[in-house]
Amino acid sequence: MVKKFVSLFSLFIITISFAQQNEEFKMVKNYYDYQRLMLNKEFKKRFDQEKDPSNKVAVRNDFQEFMVKLDSIQNSAFVNALVKVKIREDLSRFQLQTQPLVLNENPKKSDLNSNANYPGGFNLMKQQIIDLFYTDAILADQKMMKTDLLFVVEKDGSISSVQAEGDNFTFNRQAEIALYLLPERFSPAFINGTAIRYRFRLPVAMDFDYLK
Repeated sequence: MVKKFVSLFSLFIITISFAQQNEEFKMVKNYYDYQRLMLNKEFKKRFDQEKDPSNKVAVRNDFQEFMVKLDSIQNSAFVNALVKVKIREDLSRFQLQTQPLVLNENPKKSDLNSNANYPGGFNLMKQQIIDLFYTDAILADQKMMKTDLLFVVEKDGSISSVQAEGDNFTFNRQAEIALYLLPERFSPAFINGTAIRYRFRLPVAMDFDYLK
């Protein structure tokens, strides 16, 4: 659900917070949720005005057809947002290559005062990810689809550097989008009272035979 390398643009890249990447997806979702609300009101008005039962059925069918199309359009917007976020991250890494980094290596768990956690726990997080999947965009070539989601929990609890490692490209892409759409923010990991970046690997599986 996107550039020339000029000095001004490079300065802009450094100022972008990782939280904005999550917000980019939420802005898309909020926009299409509003469109659904407006369409629902309009179709309900038409439905209530119809007296003939057959016309009511026609209105309901039209509404369902509109919702299916809107879901597809929204997913295209999410894919565009995903591409832009990945380009932004690649540019940020390129810009920081000449600067000393001590970033993506996880510390020893014994050094942590507290690990990064998702509100409600990781079982809730997995379920929310599955609920956010747009399954119509997945070209399932197996009954059971699996991927590993690699991502970084930033110091502010936002997520970045999302990468799905699985055999099916469309499943991977929808998993990455779903992760960015999580409704809650992490509590970050801490060492000696200081928030740190922390890398996670989360396995995700979905039974497409069951969904049918």
